[in-house]
Amino acid sequence: MVLSWGLLLPLGILVARFFKVTPSQAWPAVLDRKTWWRAHLWMQGSGVALMSVGVLLVLGHGGGMPDTLARWHHLGGWALVACAALQVGGGLLRGSKGGPTSNCLRGDHYDMSARRVVFEWLHKVIGWSSLPLAIATIGIGLALADAPRWMPLLLGAWWLTLAALALALQRAGFCIDTYQAIWGPDPRHPGNRRRPIGWGITSFPSQPASSSGTHRPQAWPAEHKD
Repeated sequence: MVLSWGLLLPLGILVARFFKVTPSQAWPAVLDRKTWWRAHLWMQGSGVALMSVGVLLVLGHGGGMPDTLARWHHLGGWALVACAALQVGGGLLRGSKGGPTSNCLRGDHYDMSARRVVFEWLHKVIGWSSLPLAIATIGIGLALADAPRWMPLLLGAWWLTLAALALALQRAGFCIDTYQAIWGPDPRHPGNRRRPIGWGITSFPSQPASSSGTHRPQAWPAEHKD
């Protein structure tokens, strides 16, 4: 659980939020770099796999759980398993991609269909809300196991580092709208006619591809945040 929810899954969330467009990328001339997607998929898949192994190892070892902390740890652990299952299921049911570079222009993501909108809201809300639950559940587990003092200190330092990094990247404008990271701000794309889904998302006024310059995340012109 520590390796899964303490390391891999938070990193995967961070990558998906802040690295859809990188400083070295000449966006919007260069679109849809999939490095962030592959990293996100690998980290989340590995995290869920490790979590599943952990669940199998502890099945049948809960006892009567007379201790209040043990009950909270038990409930928190199963809630995290449910969150992971919902994320995996939602990802499998998110619909088609579509777009100019696909075999078919029409697609749930490109058209921002109701199916895609629901998926994005649920995926983001469940993903981010699971992080404080994971921190609390892991902390209780370490206390119950009477773990060495360096473990919670190290984990605490790691989580504070991730939080500081996330804050710095957010302030620098690295949280780029997924739709624009993939297809750019051209007004011909239907998804650019609606507000980005989520909070603190940096998006840019629609402009034709012929007039789009190249930018870096630290210097986006005329940006607005939703």
